[in-house]
Amino acid sequence: MTRVRMDLFTSLDGYTPDDPTPEAPMGADWGRLSAGWTMTRTFRENVFGDTSGKGTTGVDDRYARAFFHSVGSEIMGAGMFGFHAFPDDPDWKGWWGDNPPYGTPVYVLTHTAPRPSIPMEGGTTFHFRNTAIEDALAEATEAADGSDVRISGGYSTARDFLRAGLVDDVHLMVAPIFLGRGNRLWDDLRGFERTHEVTTEVAESGRIHVTLTR
Repeated sequence: MTRVRMDLFTSLDGYTPDDPTPEAPMGADWGRLSAGWTMTRTFRENVFGDTSGKGTTGVDDRYARAFFHSVGSEIMGAGMFGFHAFPDDPDWKGWWGDNPPYGTPVYVLTHTAPRPSIPMEGGTTFHFRNTAIEDALAEATEAADGSDVRISGGYSTARDFLRAGLVDDVHLMVAPIFLGRGNRLWDDLRGFERTHEVTTEVAESGRIHVTLTR
């Protein structure tokens, strides 16, 4: 059965970065926020192609393995694809090079659609849609063919799906840092715990993993 899932990163004071640039597409503090994730053995292997066995194991790596498991399609916003930084570049194919770490159909929500789909190496094909999130989710669900649909973000896309009640499983990785600035991820989402069971687990790195399951 297809489930809609999401993995998010936040600081102890509830912020995600709000200052993307071409040099730092996820924001200046993204490295600090996601360090526990990017240092895992699974992330290094799946995203960086590092098969040396280097990287952290333990709780953080267990959640990283789950991140890559049983995903049949992906949905992301225009900002995460990079349209905000490269709005006029017709050859722009995203931040990830010729072989993005998805390996599935990826539906990019953007006002620049319609535009041709972009097939990439490794099974990723970017499709561009200017439509309601419910319609994009229906198409992504069909493409997933029984596997899960992952909502990648960024911030505004994640919030749209959360506020619409469309997400079955949320994994929140809380970094032990205070940003003091940025986007506040959970504002106006009062009562989310009434529809989702909440569990927490602290990793060896000090990161807190919060899961919310419908």
